[in-house]
Amino acid sequence: MADRPLSIPVILGTPRRGRMSEHVAGLVLDEVRRLEGVETALIDVADLPFGTDDAGESMKDGAFSEAMNGADGLILVSPEYNHAYPGLLKHALDTNLKEYVHKAAGVVGVSSGPFGGTRGIESFLPVLRELGLVTIFWDVNVGRVHAVFDQEGRLLDEAFRPRIRKFLAELVWMATTLRHGRDHVEVITP
Repeated sequence: MADRPLSIPVILGTPRRGRMSEHVAGLVLDEVRRLEGVETALIDVADLPFGTDDAGESMKDGAFSEAMNGADGLILVSPEYNHAYPGLLKHALDTNLKEYVHKAAGVVGVSSGPFGGTRGIESFLPVLRELGLVTIFWDVNVGRVHAVFDQEGRLLDEAFRPRIRKFLAELVWMATTLRHGRDHVEVITP
């Protein structure tokens, strides 16, 4: 590991009341905190001060932008809404561009149905690529989330911990590799 810890924040991608994805984000955050050489924080889109009367980088929030600039990777906890990801999550991500380039991203899909946000993840991947993020090939799919967590957020299915750890191992590898590249390899443009 490098001389400074990796920074891998967890972004909770929905502001809806009663969101079960909050429990998922909490579990993922706990697992990231167990990793040696990794710093993390929860960024909740519900707490970000973005309006809806403008777009893109003109709406940039300094604290969010600073967190994205300092991040080596991102974990996006995204519930699936109508076969897609939440609009506010996209709105928040769109306020930055250069802050994401050549950084790792992993997606945790959440759904009340059986597919665990798979359709939402599929529609999200091209967006992440366009932002300059490098997506890992493992996802975490939390289907039937009400059977995985109770209403108080207690984990009911311990099978998710090894899935999250496998996902995190790949994300940390990719974040480490990409940070080395950002720090030591010049990007040559034609």
